[in-house]
Amino acid sequence: MELSMMLDYAGDPRQAADRAAELEAAGLDAVWVAEAWGFDSPTIMGYLAARTERMKIGSAILNVYSRTPALIAQTAAGLDAVSGGRALLGLGASGPQVVEGWHGKPYDKPLGRTRETVELCRRIWRRETIDHHGITDMPLPPEKGGRHGKPLKILTRPVRDAIPVHIASLGPANVRMTAEIADGWLPTLFIPEKAHAVWGSALAEGAALRAPELGPLQTVAGGLLAIGEDAAAVRDLARPQIALYVGGMGAVGKNFYNDLAVAYGYEEEARKIQELYLSGRKRDAAAAVPDEFCELMTLCGPQSYVRERVEAFREAGVTMLNVTPVGAEPARLIETVKSWL
Repeated sequence: MELSMMLDYAGDPRQAADRAAELEAAGLDAVWVAEAWGFDSPTIMGYLAARTERMKIGSAILNVYSRTPALIAQTAAGLDAVSGGRALLGLGASGPQVVEGWHGKPYDKPLGRTRETVELCRRIWRRETIDHHGITDMPLPPEKGGRHGKPLKILTRPVRDAIPVHIASLGPANVRMTAEIADGWLPTLFIPEKAHAVWGSALAEGAALRAPELGPLQTVAGGLLAIGEDAAAVRDLARPQIALYVGGMGAVGKNFYNDLAVAYGYEEEARKIQELYLSGRKRDAAAAVPDEFCELMTLCGPQSYVRERVEAFREAGVTMLNVTPVGAEPARLIETVKSWL
């Protein structure tokens, strides 16, 4: 099992990168950079490549609407070049609020777009000449306004012809596709004890269609990390994030994370959290998050307990433990957990 961290993208990215470099020395294997509607992640990932030497650098996630498949392939290849082969491409559909509200694109065909983007990225990295017509046309045909395009292949030579592709997915059909075509899976709000009941069938169905050369599906999941006799209190820091996702990431009936909370067995709590959040009562929504939810998706408590949580994530199929260290000595936390893996 490898150890990774999600970069704090809401603050100063240079300070966050400095911190990531310090944690690389402590044993961190990878860092993931989110984008949402804040700073773009490729710029920060390029800076991270210059500030680090060993750890992998991944996008979590680039959405498949705001960039063309060719540009996504170029971006990943560029990051792989400047990092010396350390890029991880995290892709996903994101959600309607970001895609339509921020990027001004219709949120249509999320699975088809994701599958097509993965296929085209891999073909581009292999330096194939691309003549493809689907959701995306390469080149643009005359009947759609094309006049001068011709099939092309990437001008430069990628460092690797197969950059690992991770897909962020939650719904059964999307998870099934992930298990079929992706190198890795980026689930959100992952509870190891409940994961099999929610996703087991979809993962198995996708794996049955998986190409052998892809190898086993990698899974990236984890949560807040704090070790100490009083560290259990840190779990409460997860409440605002859970409330944001379950309550605020979409309208009623159009929130994937709310659906996940319901699938976990928190149906009444999920309804209440969403009701409070959408009415502007964000603190009350956070307070309504079940204690069990906070506990099971984090790694906070005495050392023996945290070690048990690590094993729970491992037993659930997690191959890269993605943590957010909390406390005055994050490097010590990384060193400690790394020694268990």
